[in-house]
Amino acid sequence: MGSTLGVVGVTLQALVRNPLAEPYILGVSSGASTGAAAAILFGIGSGLGAESVSIMAFLGALGALALVLALARSTGRITPSRMIVAGVAVGYLLSATTSMLILFADSSEGARAVMFWLLGSLANADWSTLPLGYLSMGAGMVVVFWWRRRLDLLALGDETAMASGVDPGRTRLVLVVVVALCVGFAVSLSGGIGFVGLAAPHIARRITGPIHRHLLPASAALGALVLVWADVAARMALQPRELPIGVVTGVLGAPVLVALVRKLPHNT
Repeated sequence: MGSTLGVVGVTLQALVRNPLAEPYILGVSSGASTGAAAAILFGIGSGLGAESVSIMAFLGALGALALVLALARSTGRITPSRMIVAGVAVGYLLSATTSMLILFADSSEGARAVMFWLLGSLANADWSTLPLGYLSMGAGMVVVFWWRRRLDLLALGDETAMASGVDPGRTRLVLVVVVALCVGFAVSLSGGIGFVGLAAPHIARRITGPIHRHLLPASAALGALVLVWADVAARMALQPRELPIGVVTGVLGAPVLVALVRKLPHNT
């Protein structure tokens, strides 16, 4: 999961050409959480079988990204800043929707379980839910690695990409679906874990530079390390109680976000 979040963070930052882009800021994680909460609390999508939570999380993430793109395009040409603003708005809307689902849930125990899950935990992952999730996330990461040169070109601008024979619109469409697939299944397995997709790419970028051939594997490795050590800290901090991993990654990720904002140009 940590590797997937690291790779997704790099991909989104290239797609919208904004260093602050990550699954939470663009509303993708919120969409996945809404879909998964609907499946857990109300059995929506139960006809999809044992993987209904994972599939509903994927559909929620895909729907969130589609809504972000539609809002960003409604005022004209899609720009990175419009996508960020649209993502924040969609994220708030879907977070409120998830809260309403929890409020109207029949089971207080189920609502409590979803609240803990929304903050992120690896405690509920079991072998029966792993195969489809890891196969899906693995397939998505393979596509991103295969298109690493296209990410280099998109990060430089649409004009540069088109001059090199790459269709920016088609590439973004495919990568948006890939991002939704990866985030949806990651959220369905571990809940909402923020800032890994933001912190890992920026730490990796300082080590490897901006070329995606090196940046993607470094971000995957660092994302996995960050998640593992966050899980260790969550289990040991308040023994015998276990903190949600999202609390730990939030504490670690907030300083990274502040540092990034301080380094942004004054005219952005």
